[in-house]
Amino acid sequence: MFPADVLTNAKHLIDTLRDQNRTLTTAESCTGGLVAAAITAVPGSSDVFYGGFVTYSNDAKEHMIGVDAELIKHHGAVSEAVAHAMAECAVSTTGADLAVSITGIAGPGGGSPHKPVGLVYIAVASVFDAPRVERHMFGEAGRDEVRLASLRAALRLLEEAAK
Repeated sequence: MFPADVLTNAKHLIDTLRDQNRTLTTAESCTGGLVAAAITAVPGSSDVFYGGFVTYSNDAKEHMIGVDAELIKHHGAVSEAVAHAMAECAVSTTGADLAVSITGIAGPGGGSPHKPVGLVYIAVASVFDAPRVERHMFGEAGRDEVRLASLRAALRLLEEAAK
């Protein structure tokens, strides 16, 4: 179902988190749960994976994990601030040690000159370190490619945070 590199990276992440006795959660928007699916495709992931949220709508971001509606209204759902809040809220909602969040515009529509198709923010929050947010411009590579590139970037960012 997933490319070999994605499964290899997910397995390495799970092994790292297991060795550290840490847990992980996800809060995903434009990827629709792909990060959670890739992680749970690896046998033994239940040792570290708490669960995940697919917070596709603004209301879901607010009601499922507690992102402030005013933050979304002020910055927009696709923003560094909201990605950061999604990750922080996922950690506080679940009690997991580490969370990744993804919010973006996968396309083909929905973009604007200020926030074009392919713009994705990925954040990691941890109870051990300061949060980190990355801004990616994947371009109009196609919906599936933007989502796959986001998945790969999220696994890389999680691996870096788990070290």
